[in-house]
Amino acid sequence: MYRIDRATNTIHALKQMSFRDLGFRERAHLQEWIAHQPMALGEELLIIAKEFAGFSDTNERLDLLALDKQGALVVIENKLDDTGRDVTWQALKYASYCSTFSKDDIRRVFQEHLSKCGDGRSAEEALSAFFDDTDYAELSLNKGVSQRIILVAANFRKEVTSTVLWLSNYRVRIQCFRATPFAMGDELILNVEQIIPARDTEEFIISLADKAKDEIEGIETEARRHPVRRRFWVEVIEKINASPSDLYRNISPGKASWISAASGMRGLAFNFATTQTYCRAELYIDRGDKAENEAIFAHLLAQRDVIDAESGSEIIWDMLETKRACRIKIERPGDVFDPDQWPDMIQFMVGAMLTLEKTFRPRLAAAVAAST
Repeated sequence: MYRIDRATNTIHALKQMSFRDLGFRERAHLQEWIAHQPMALGEELLIIAKEFAGFSDTNERLDLLALDKQGALVVIENKLDDTGRDVTWQALKYASYCSTFSKDDIRRVFQEHLSKCGDGRSAEEALSAFFDDTDYAELSLNKGVSQRIILVAANFRKEVTSTVLWLSNYRVRIQCFRATPFAMGDELILNVEQIIPARDTEEFIISLADKAKDEIEGIETEARRHPVRRRFWVEVIEKINASPSDLYRNISPGKASWISAASGMRGLAFNFATTQTYCRAELYIDRGDKAENEAIFAHLLAQRDVIDAESGSEIIWDMLETKRACRIKIERPGDVFDPDQWPDMIQFMVGAMLTLEKTFRPRLAAAVAAST
């Protein structure tokens, strides 16, 4: 930090100091400064408790407890010249304790704080004023997992910053502010700077965290679905193998949303597919060349009237314009993750596959020949 000298058009470095060298203490000074001027942390915060020790079954106490403008509780932990190794764990514990606070708990804690400070207002009155004169009865406070953490210190150890960055990837709302005292002659200056996430990259970091969270949840969800699909395909294969069809005689159940059986012609397969919204049997056409696939599809489509009459089923012809392959299918709604639906779904799918095999298998060789 520099002082600008207008007269000489120069800048002069301010002397960076340490809190301990200046005789400042964590609770008596840094904590009081933030409690008196929470805007130093870059936003409007309402301090509702200092040195709060009202947690059940523990004597631990957090430095400052606040509310932000969205009604989320904010745990503020202050350290002087060094964070120590355990500040993140300490703050996470406090945030977890606070996650159970009801609106009435918050009102009670805040009222105790106002009484200690000699503030004659009621907590309900002060809360209403902070939230732009919203009636207390209409306020929504500490909903869900909205709790936040703010760490303030002169220096952050590497193990602290790495932990904070890792937690941010899991959408834990945590910020680090570096508080640095400077001397300018007899005058002292305090600089408070948000370092994690950096102000100009905060939105980007949040977007990355959202993306990471979505990807993790997607992987976990898919892992839970695998054994369900496998059990479903076991029953489908057993059912079709009990029919005259030999398509799935040597096919094993898998974990994907589809299973496939060869037709005897390269690139032409009879597939089963099911998701949370549909179940179907299909003839899937993909010989590696879009033009050839479409030619085979067109040859079969030219026989549509005869095929529809012969099959007696509602066949859906899908060119798949944006893909290389083409699909001919029989489909209905269904949810593979609802076992109560399995009997009807499996009966429909096996029946649909028998229809497709009987209708299309004798026509495939001619369709392939016509496409070359």
